[in-house]
Amino acid sequence: MRNLNTTMSRRGLFAAGGAAALTLALAACGSGGSTPSAAGQSAAAASGSAGAWSFTDDRKETATAAGVPARVVAFTGTAAALADYGLQDRLVGVFGETKRADGSPEPQAGNLDVDKVTILGNVWGEFNIEKYAALRPDLLVTHMYDPGALWYVPDESKDKIVKLAPTVAVSAARVPMTETIERYAALAETLGADLKSPEIAQAKARFEAAAESVRKAVAENPGIRVMAASGSPDVLYVSNPKVNTDLMYFAELGVEVVQPDKPGDGGYYENLSWENAGKYDADLILLDNRPTALQPKDLEAKPAWPKLPAVKAGQVAAWDPVPRFSYAGAAPILENLATAIRNAKKLG
Repeated sequence: MRNLNTTMSRRGLFAAGGAAALTLALAACGSGGSTPSAAGQSAAAASGSAGAWSFTDDRKETATAAGVPARVVAFTGTAAALADYGLQDRLVGVFGETKRADGSPEPQAGNLDVDKVTILGNVWGEFNIEKYAALRPDLLVTHMYDPGALWYVPDESKDKIVKLAPTVAVSAARVPMTETIERYAALAETLGADLKSPEIAQAKARFEAAAESVRKAVAENPGIRVMAASGSPDVLYVSNPKVNTDLMYFAELGVEVVQPDKPGDGGYYENLSWENAGKYDADLILLDNRPTALQPKDLEAKPAWPKLPAVKAGQVAAWDPVPRFSYAGAAPILENLATAIRNAKKLG
């Protein structure tokens, strides 16, 4: 899975002389992907953690360390989820869309304090390995969409990156969103999170209430067909509820999500040319709200877009295909979905 709606060119990670510096960093940190660096061990020990640490991720690989990792680097959305579990102080670096051009946080950063972490890359394909090595990481954490793949870790530099610290990948596809949330909660607990804290208990209660509100909205306004889509200059992508974790959960709650009949590689979505954008009937469109996707004002220039019944009716709601996998992050998503379904009208 890539950015769903665009393929971004991958950028060079090194300035002149950077490769030599990286070679020294790799030598200093050792070569074992599952063995923490000496610096990482000392950092973990300094945190006051006693005993060895391990976590078996969704690749069925076990990451280990001499103590609880104290210096964690993560995909921005992952870091935001871990921050929701009270682990902001362990987060030292992030990669993925983090700050907008004006310096404000991207939505996926959630409640993460983006000024307290080092940004290793702010777009797809960017990951500054020299900065990463300098952080002396104990652990790298990210999503896994395709088997074995580390989300937002560039393929061409992955082998160098995984040598610097243990890695953990949590499945964010082909399982319902609740399972991904629970897996991140389990990881957070091993890193020192108190899952019984009042803040986390309140967030979970809000999430459960939001899920019930979706069920009620569907029951009170039945038959609303929902299509999750992402716009690009040449293609409208229609997402698949059998693969996308949030859509899978929406369907479990009773939402009638459009099922594309010809999903492409990976099964995530069907590519529709704009001439065929009206292929599926939908009363409500959930539209990708990420900066890499075309937004409603951009889509007005596409002749097919204003002709879609849901667009004509003003029944378009914002959607984040890469949600924040924590109770605090997911609750607003369900609340907004419930509101959109409750206010939608059957169009055909």
